[in-house]
Amino acid sequence: MNKCKNPEMKDLRGQNKELALLKVAVENTNEAFVTIDENHRVLFFNKAAERIFGYSRDEVLGHDLDVIMAPRCSRNHREAVERYIATRVPRRIGHDTEIVATRKNGETFPANISFSVAEVEGMLYFTGLVRDLTETKALQERIIKSERLAALGQVVAEITHEIKNPLMLIGGFARQLTKQVSEEKALEKLNVIVKEVSRLEDLLQEMRELYLPRTLHKEVFDVDALLQDVHELIKADCEKKGIKSVLEVNHEGARIEGDQAKLKQVFLNLVKNAVEAMEDGGNLRIDSQRTGDMVEITITDDGCGIPRENIEKIFAPFFTTKEKGSGLGLSISKSIIEDHPGSSFTLESEEGRGTRIKITMPVSRDERGAP
Repeated sequence: MNKCKNPEMKDLRGQNKELALLKVAVENTNEAFVTIDENHRVLFFNKAAERIFGYSRDEVLGHDLDVIMAPRCSRNHREAVERYIATRVPRRIGHDTEIVATRKNGETFPANISFSVAEVEGMLYFTGLVRDLTETKALQERIIKSERLAALGQVVAEITHEIKNPLMLIGGFARQLTKQVSEEKALEKLNVIVKEVSRLEDLLQEMRELYLPRTLHKEVFDVDALLQDVHELIKADCEKKGIKSVLEVNHEGARIEGDQAKLKQVFLNLVKNAVEAMEDGGNLRIDSQRTGDMVEITITDDGCGIPRENIEKIFAPFFTTKEKGSGLGLSISKSIIEDHPGSSFTLESEEGRGTRIKITMPVSRDERGAP
């Protein structure tokens, strides 16, 4: 058999191979590639574009680009294409631009887009390279937040150090005087001083908990046993207030890896909040359920609930709906849970109907995959 020695045929095969490789590379990139013609009709829509925008290729290919664009954005884009066709003067072509794009489900997301244009056989083709910035923006926000917390933590450390010592002296002297003073009004005032000093000492400790870096003393333990301890601690208080408390745990047990003391602090704080929300009695339920490699713990009450306008503020430091609360308890609890890798803390509430808190944590490594 004679081998083809035509150089043009070899060049053609080489070009076809390069095109095939290029198509595979573009098809499997993490960025969305969207190509349109002069009439704004979509000719290419890769897998990443399907994932990012939520549309299938069948819904987009051959259709106007308007399908995946908000009306205002589409109008601006169409005008830019028409302007380039008429003038050949690029404005955004060759440059990166940040935009707010919209997915099929109506969700908006930050995106970076760069434009290029190619002329083939007298026809112009425009390609947009789109990168979803959702995770990048979230990471940037976390970094900024961490930097702010680090700076704030330093200030808190210095302030608490300056306040703590004189506060201890005031409290100590006031306690000594309560044993020496017999005059009723004077004794009453001294007891107020002692009580307020104690409250301020607790507040300083909570501020340190919230703003200073925490060291987790991790160990593997049975979280259901911990919840049983917490339930025992609040039983008597529930009975006094006419609250029916129920603990429903995973009977096979669920072992997690975490800081047992801090997690006990979190669960105790959350159930106490629930009890305080039910001034006229009610129902408190603590559930622990294992699903796959995760343990889901829910604390539910049918108390007063949280007004809708306060839901977004509820985790803000110093925001509280209680007369005597510091507004740091929920913030600290959420931070402690989120300090444990793979864990999450969510809160749902409706005014007049109660509150449900869900904490999700991974089981320990030695239990993963076990039935």
